[in-house]
Amino acid sequence: MTVRLPGEQSAPERGRLLVVVAVPAEAEAVLRGLPGSAEPVPLPGGGLHRTRRADGPEVDVLAAGVGPAAAAAGASAALAAHRYDAVVSAGIAGGFAPRAPIGATVLAGAIVAADLGAETPDGFADVTELGFGTVRHTPPPTAVALAAGALAGRTAGPVVTGTVLTVSTVTGSAERAAALTARHPGVAAEAMEGFGVAEAAARHGLPAFELRTVSNPVGPRDRAAWRIGEALAALEGAFAALPCPEFLKEARRG
Repeated sequence: MTVRLPGEQSAPERGRLLVVVAVPAEAEAVLRGLPGSAEPVPLPGGGLHRTRRADGPEVDVLAAGVGPAAAAAGASAALAAHRYDAVVSAGIAGGFAPRAPIGATVLAGAIVAADLGAETPDGFADVTELGFGTVRHTPPPTAVALAAGALAGRTAGPVVTGTVLTVSTVTGSAERAAALTARHPGVAAEAMEGFGVAEAAARHGLPAFELRTVSNPVGPRDRAAWRIGEALAALEGAFAALPCPEFLKEARRG
């Protein structure tokens, strides 16, 4: 059941989208890309801003913190306080070369918890293999395809659809990058929040998506090679190009 804060009204007929990012710099990039001005919205812990326009859905943007636990907690707080139709985990990420180079925009065809499980004598076993739950959420494919088609040709880099991994420890070696690629065919990017956001959305019966722009290759940690400014600019451009009314309508169909 959704419990709204005092004064909170039902979402308008045109809908409402929640975008969850990790840090304020990502929230600012998303908000720059969205039409209209942003205003703060009440939420325990703060960090939530809403944009409105007459011809489209309201879009709330929340900077929830780094990692799957903070993302799940922040998203859950927003979903309990306000009414939404869909949720997007967004931000910058590491990309698996050559599929998702620096500057690429990645849309998740699957949101997967890559390190939720146990080490066994036969190697890593995820919680699904252990019989304890799920490590995968699948966004509605038609809505993902609509977004990918709308962004293609309107972003500086390529638009890629593939698996986005959620990790609690960012990959810092070629060996781990290779292991993840072998374990997850079709992987495109690695971030730290998507699965937490998707878990919160699932508890509320809502579709979850993930949109990432690539700032660095997944592999050996080389800060000098990171292009955070370029990735934030790409994130802004992606949300400027995203057709929110059509996307939200397709997401509702599921």
